[in-house]
Amino acid sequence: MSGGVDSSVAALLLRKQGYNLVGCYIKGWYPPGIICSWKEDRRDAMRVCAKLGIPFITIDAEKEYKKEVADYMISEYKAGRTPNPDIMCNKHIKFGVFLKKALAMGADHIATGHYVKIEKGRLKIAKDLNKDQSYFLWTLTQEQLKHCLFPIGDLLKSEVREIAKKHGLATAEKEESQGVCFIGEFNMEDFLKKSIKPKKGKVVNEKKETIGTHDGLAFYTIGQRRGFGFKGGAAPYYVVAKDFKKNILVAAEKAAENKFAEKEVAIMDANWISGFAPDKNKKYKARIRYRQPLEECKIRIKNQELRIKEKRENSNNILIHNSEFVILFDNPQKAVTPGQSLVIYDGEELAGGGIIV
Repeated sequence: MSGGVDSSVAALLLRKQGYNLVGCYIKGWYPPGIICSWKEDRRDAMRVCAKLGIPFITIDAEKEYKKEVADYMISEYKAGRTPNPDIMCNKHIKFGVFLKKALAMGADHIATGHYVKIEKGRLKIAKDLNKDQSYFLWTLTQEQLKHCLFPIGDLLKSEVREIAKKHGLATAEKEESQGVCFIGEFNMEDFLKKSIKPKKGKVVNEKKETIGTHDGLAFYTIGQRRGFGFKGGAAPYYVVAKDFKKNILVAAEKAAENKFAEKEVAIMDANWISGFAPDKNKKYKARIRYRQPLEECKIRIKNQELRIKEKRENSNNILIHNSEFVILFDNPQKAVTPGQSLVIYDGEELAGGGIIV
């Protein structure tokens, strides 16, 4: 229970269904010098538990969060990629540390306030398409899913708030948290500069003309629009490429951004939630960033050296591990960003995903 309205209503609904509940607040790691609302959030979670008449505990995941989320962010930015900390938080903290500790304490399931549905071991998009959070859960496995409950996946956000108000929950009108999982909003560049030294270099346009300077490639991400203060024209510029060997940042005006679009996107660390490889002859849909409209695609296995463990009955799909895939889009994709997640859907089902190479 995060202290927000979604997890509060998730607990309420499960209570009404007769589950024996324990409300759990997960304490993460918080960067020194950054204001964080975790104490207030924890108190709100306690208030809801008191209202529902259920026990409340705090689960300490500070060490794991520092290693798997914060340190991961820094190392990824140092390597020139743009990480997605919320996905790693789900993988290692909520469905890692939290799940393991809950099971060790005798729980049968864990539940969260994610907007997503689960049906017979299949993850599916939520009823509320504007709030759907399936994009952030592509790393989950069948072993984890069998212990998971997502009580609000069939509700709209407006319905969740109405339920909270009707039952007098303290979080009913609480604003949504923004920013990085467990931390909230903060200045990412200031945070990174504590661990990554600025290294100035040239900014060039698509014609390789020098149009300005940058403070360090690690502080910029593909697709980012910034007021760089470039000379020559008032039109906004978008980051389209980074050359680490030469320490050069490439930026282009909107009209030239399409020149850098890609139809083939390679991914690594792929996870297929069912445990089986996708059908290379089938059409899927995918997105390369959260809230991007889904795009038609097919999937090609790049690394053919697969470890085959079993075959699904009446199927050619095979269980695979650590293979690299190339996603073949029907339409060119702009702002393909290494380090971000590419997530694939089969109709309403979340098929899996991977990290963009």
